[in-house]
Amino acid sequence: MSVDVPEKLPNLPESLLPREHNLYRPRHSPRQRVALVLAVLFFATPGLLLVVGVRPAHFENRELAAFPSITDGWGFITGFGPWADDHIPFRDVAVSAADGISRGLFGEPAPQQTRKGDLGGPVQPPTDPSLDKPDPVAFARVVEGKEGWLYLGADVQQACEPLVPLEEVFARVNRLRLAVESSGRKFVFVVAPNKSTMEPDHLPAKYFGKACHQATTERFWSRVVDATGAIDIRDELRTAAEQSGGPVYTRKDSHWDNRGGIVMARAVVDAVSPGTSRTWKPESNGPFGRTGDLSRLLGRPEKDEFEAFSLKPDGEEVRSRNLDGDEKQPQRSTQSPIRGVVDTKVGLLGDSFTFAGAKYLVAGFTDITVQHTKALAEDPFQVGRMFAENEVVVLEVAERNLVGGVDSVLNGPVLDAITRELAKQPR
Repeated sequence: MSVDVPEKLPNLPESLLPREHNLYRPRHSPRQRVALVLAVLFFATPGLLLVVGVRPAHFENRELAAFPSITDGWGFITGFGPWADDHIPFRDVAVSAADGISRGLFGEPAPQQTRKGDLGGPVQPPTDPSLDKPDPVAFARVVEGKEGWLYLGADVQQACEPLVPLEEVFARVNRLRLAVESSGRKFVFVVAPNKSTMEPDHLPAKYFGKACHQATTERFWSRVVDATGAIDIRDELRTAAEQSGGPVYTRKDSHWDNRGGIVMARAVVDAVSPGTSRTWKPESNGPFGRTGDLSRLLGRPEKDEFEAFSLKPDGEEVRSRNLDGDEKQPQRSTQSPIRGVVDTKVGLLGDSFTFAGAKYLVAGFTDITVQHTKALAEDPFQVGRMFAENEVVVLEVAERNLVGGVDSVLNGPVLDAITRELAKQPR
């Protein structure tokens, strides 16, 4: 009885077999070649556009995602997607076009949604704040309120999905306070309230996360002053709004206007030297326009108009002026002492609320260095050295970044670095 022995398969790739062989497969079919060319074009186009000067637009209320490091392991793979998304050229134009088409044809924003828990991702805001609309089903990147008011969705999501428990946030702020005061320096901590905290009447009747947002906001403000010694400027912001006859926060932006910046500057100056700002005289320079960061997020940039001011600390001489240079680098401002100005060296670390009113802060001190909290991600030791060069350390943090536990100053290694630098130069 004979047994058929199967022919041994050749030890060659399929594409190198003779064409007449029944296992022959071409290395690249026409479809594969087309797909390969399209893939190369897709991934190479951003780089080619960069070469000719086209840059990705920075139109969101955050930094563009950085290119992932090969040392991140699997993080290189997971981090590549956010980087590629952020660096697609003309992405801001596409977002604007999609929103315009959706609103023009269907009367609603472009459908951009995210899963619960996907912090910062694009989501669909509720179109109509009235009670007869269906409940929204995801956190909104921008919450569209009544009468054209817009709110940053992070106010809600960070309250509902904090990365760090609130009591631990307070403990970490106190750790920084202890490091500063143990080094012989004064520590001043001020919280910039969310727009949704100060102007809740314009929020929609329904929005995803409403219950936990309201509960967390109430809990935060009932605890933060006693727990950390923070300056609560909510009453002063309300007074400024009442005196001027209009809200201190603008409709299309997540920050306060110049009046809010003056309120914070007064609070910080008086915390360092009580009563110093009694002689301050803000003088109106007329209307000023600023494109709202929230309207940019929706792809339809709109300007808010509000009042600009010059600040005379002694009631006579203008001392307010804008800072120049990179926010990530320490920006120092010095001036001669006059009435209404604190004569001491101050180092201030703050976020976008600080820089929205920095011109008034520099008017209140003879020597102040201002730096953005984004610098902490690159070199917390440098920020610690900046603190160590001054007699007073001021920290400003937005409410949402505290509630969510996402501010860089709350990170353990950052606090270690700052503590170490302060301890090297005690006063």
